Amino acid sequence: MNPLKSGTLDLALLAALEDQPRYGLDILAHVNTRSGGLFEMKEGSLYPALARLVKAGWVETEWQPSDRGGAPRKFYRLTDDGRGALTEKKQEWRTLRGALDALLVTRLLPKPGRA
Repeated sequence: MNPLKSGTLDLALLAALEDQPRYGLDILAHVNTRSGGLFEMKEGSLYPALARLVKAGWVETEWQPSDRGGAPRKFYRLTDDGRGALTEKKQEWRTLRGALDALLVTRLLPKPGRA
């Protein structure tokens, strides 16, 4: 199962950048670790998605020197519009989750008046 195919990729990436700027492989590791490996995001889907978020104006980039002495790294940071988009996407997720929980719980509970 790959839940990122169901439209949650942008939410996952924006959430990964909520607390601090990150470079690409750090974003990848953060999402994979925080999701318990459920998302299994690969570089091939990460960088096109980040480019899309940059084009949308939700994320901006900045080159910074590597802390390990290697080549500079491109860091990604949320813009104000990106923070707004993250807030909206979180609310959409809560609404969807609530609707699905209500649907699933209704199916699990017996109907009133039936034993």
